[in-house]
Amino acid sequence: MLTIGVDIGGTKVAAGVVDDNGEIVEHTLRPTAADRPDVVAETVADVVRELSRDRTIEAVGVGAAGFVDETRSVVRFAPNLAWREEPLQKKISDLVGLPVVIENDANAMAWGETRFGAGRGQSHVVCLTLGTGIGGGIVIGGELYRGRWGMGAELGHMQVLPGGRQCGCGNIGCWEQYASGQALVKDAREIAEAQPERARILLGLAGGKIEGEEVTEAARQGDEASLDAFGSLADWLGQGMADLAAVLDPGCFIVGGGVSRAADLFIDRARQTFAERLTGHGHRPLAEIRLAELGASAGVVGAADLARQR
Repeated sequence: MLTIGVDIGGTKVAAGVVDDNGEIVEHTLRPTAADRPDVVAETVADVVRELSRDRTIEAVGVGAAGFVDETRSVVRFAPNLAWREEPLQKKISDLVGLPVVIENDANAMAWGETRFGAGRGQSHVVCLTLGTGIGGGIVIGGELYRGRWGMGAELGHMQVLPGGRQCGCGNIGCWEQYASGQALVKDAREIAEAQPERARILLGLAGGKIEGEEVTEAARQGDEASLDAFGSLADWLGQGMADLAAVLDPGCFIVGGGVSRAADLFIDRARQTFAERLTGHGHRPLAEIRLAELGASAGVVGAADLARQR
């Protein structure tokens, strides 16, 4: 059975035809008209029509960056797209004449990794996407956990430091302010400003503007400020996973997203922090901490499989 998975982000729409084994048969990309909801629906319809030529498609799964309701049909709110109570499922289904399932993009990614990626064989999985912020997805007993209203697993917005940094969600001290790509850059900038002698390599690479790529390259070259920033990210990541394990007791954490491409600079320390701060450590099994395997295609694969299992 062939289904189509679509991953709608703030800048692009990625889509692919996916078979029963999670393999992408054909793939395409389009830019996202983030400020025009009707155009986004039309864009999705266009890619579905393109990918449906000369093949039978059973259903379409769409991963959307926003709060998706419990019926998997309405996007209630999206921070980076102009969706407010958007009936996305009906719009797309009416345009393409196929069954459509809408899911949060991080949930779709988590499902893809659990079914066909790093979580294969695991029934209790917490998936974390470290990018600008932190996205999350939870699989419990082999089922995607969505919460009563479909808005569960917003893990990046656990408050970890009362009175801490302002978050884009409106609250303060959220986990993603300390263990994400933007947190890494913010920490590196603060250290470089306060102790420029410890950031000579970073400042030389950055040429006046410090971004994530410069922090990563400087850390690989031994820059003290950059290594400290990665160390902070690792500790916050390990602590957050320990807190989640106290509640969810997963068998496996999967770490993906753009920041994970620099995992060699932080994942071992994150594992160590997790083991040290886990409640009851030494008297319980340790969840594995694995790196995501499907990369940018996880959302497409996961959305397609959720449509298949609708």
